[in-house]
Amino acid sequence: MIWYENEVQRLEKEKTALEYEPKMVFYGSSSIRLWETLYEDFKEYSPVNLGFGGSTLAACVWFFERLVTGYRPQSILLYAGDNDLGDGRHPEEVFIFFQQMVALTRLHFGDIPLAFISIKPSITRWNIVDSIRYTNTLIENEIRKQGNNLHYIDIYHKMTDKAGYPKREFLDPDGLHISEKGYALWKDIIQQHLSAFIR
Repeated sequence: MIWYENEVQRLEKEKTALEYEPKMVFYGSSSIRLWETLYEDFKEYSPVNLGFGGSTLAACVWFFERLVTGYRPQSILLYAGDNDLGDGRHPEEVFIFFQQMVALTRLHFGDIPLAFISIKPSITRWNIVDSIRYTNTLIENEIRKQGNNLHYIDIYHKMTDKAGYPKREFLDPDGLHISEKGYALWKDIIQQHLSAFIR
């Protein structure tokens, strides 16, 4: 995990400069980190962006106590798993990391809402789309089974066309990262879900 150290230290420094107590933590990989309008998009929820580039769900678990527990969030929104699968991990492994994330959240913050943003479709990783879909299914089914203030936010299907292929307009030219239109879509989808668990 040493290769994440610079990014983790960046987040630790940003915490000292924050002028308010965040109520909502966005945590995860570059899909969170690169969300330039996140603070404006969710300003009514006093958010903090704890995304760090290239991070896996495994890394999010590893750094949870270092990065997240210094805050007192009322909810956590998580996007990760994409890079785990890209690195060759199996869906079952990613699912175990998700279970560990749930356990850590409950240990430190009790029964606050924890929302998992589904792993997105991408052109670059179309070769592993079956693993992406299966991972999403495993996690969604677990969330439905558990309840317990766990929430599943499906962005996958809104990012695909009628044939099930990723819409280019929602992705950067690299075919992997999210475009400005993609983030606008994410904002709308997430906002619709927030009303269900943010009081």
